[in-house]
Amino acid sequence: MILTMLFGAACKKSDDVVDPPSNPGDTTAVVDDTQIRGIINSDLHWTKDKTYRLRGYVYVTNNATLTIDAGTKIVSNKDSAGVLVIYRGSKIIAEGTAADPIVFTSAESSPQPGDLGGLVLVGQASGNGNHSVVEGGVDAAFSAFGGTNNEDNSGTLKYVRIEYGGKAVNPGDEVNGLSLYGVGSGTTIDYVQVVRGLDDAFEFFGGTVNAKHLIAYNCADDDFDMDDGFRGKIQFAVSVKDPEFTDAKGSTGDVSNNFEVDNVNPSNGFLLTRAPITFPVLSNFTAVGPNNGAGVSADYGWGMRWRRGSKFILANSIVVGSQKGGLRIQEDSTIDYYVNGVSAFYNSFLSAVANPVDVELGKTLKGDVAYDVQSVTDLTTTTDKSQILASADEAGLTDPFNNAAPDLKPSASSPALTGALFDFGDLNADFFEKVSYRGAFDGTTDWTAQWAVWGK
Repeated sequence: MILTMLFGAACKKSDDVVDPPSNPGDTTAVVDDTQIRGIINSDLHWTKDKTYRLRGYVYVTNNATLTIDAGTKIVSNKDSAGVLVIYRGSKIIAEGTAADPIVFTSAESSPQPGDLGGLVLVGQASGNGNHSVVEGGVDAAFSAFGGTNNEDNSGTLKYVRIEYGGKAVNPGDEVNGLSLYGVGSGTTIDYVQVVRGLDDAFEFFGGTVNAKHLIAYNCADDDFDMDDGFRGKIQFAVSVKDPEFTDAKGSTGDVSNNFEVDNVNPSNGFLLTRAPITFPVLSNFTAVGPNNGAGVSADYGWGMRWRRGSKFILANSIVVGSQKGGLRIQEDSTIDYYVNGVSAFYNSFLSAVANPVDVELGKTLKGDVAYDVQSVTDLTTTTDKSQILASADEAGLTDPFNNAAPDLKPSASSPALTGALFDFGDLNADFFEKVSYRGAFDGTTDWTAQWAVWGK
């Protein structure tokens, strides 16, 4: 009877769902202290001297804290792709170092995307209910997310690598490398890399979490996917695409992008203006698309796909090698926010194989304001101070399309070494370091050194 009540409750909208009881099941069942499965409902400490194996879905709940020491390795086998879920009220304290990162990875001798499920943080910050439950086959007792505490703290991820993640349960129902559901601004996320994931690298479902130093490398779907009213800030981030690697799209018409940002999915029956509205503020990204490389997948889309009622600011950034198009803006309200200066691709560099600016035409804007591709391009390059490059080479990055060992630092002659501006919207917030360069790197310091990996 208790189980029936739990599962029934979990089907409601997230803000209406109560947390599971303090002890919804047995404590973690283990073969020994490194074979991890089931439910963790008291504080636990994982240490560097052991390798921990996730067996299926593992839930940290009951306000427990999972502490993971620097240098600890957490693995998964493909037969039980491990998914670690840090549930509402609980925390993960995973603080690695550049010399000793914490690594979630495959235990297989020939690692493949999907051997690991992924890492899921479920917080109590607000969203707009576009998704009613946590995706990816999570137990219904742990599927509610969000709340009203925008300063909620789900813990710390620092110098953490997540490799070979992604778990497709059904079409459109997946676990990503790092999934953040209603995660609040009290959470610390800094120096995190997602490598060779089967789905999205980072997905933000509502919430207000901020982050710095993120790397999405060779993931199959979108690298930075944001929806459900996400309103966080991110600075210093990298997106690099393998030209040949996308996830199975089937007949969905989906594509893989460096950025894909929505407010809601109208097929859920919601207005695009449903509040709170997705509005990330982003600076100092370097995003590298497939650039029509050898064997490029037909399922690659845009460098940036802003749609379905989202607002955005992406500033001081470099987006090169976009396949189908560079700056894609679609649906009435998203276009309206851009044309009227609420949103902006600001003070940045853009190159694309085709369609550097790709705006959906024929939409009715407020006040019947007229627009076309040329007027949106002019706005981008004048008021918004961005530059459309004749080729990716003009960005002056050292070796961005060497996928096995990309060097994204600007060369000595790169225009990205100077000219950063923090004078638009919330870019003046204390969160943002007021650096002089554009893109993720200054040409001298490589903040990926030691802890990040390439060639996978």
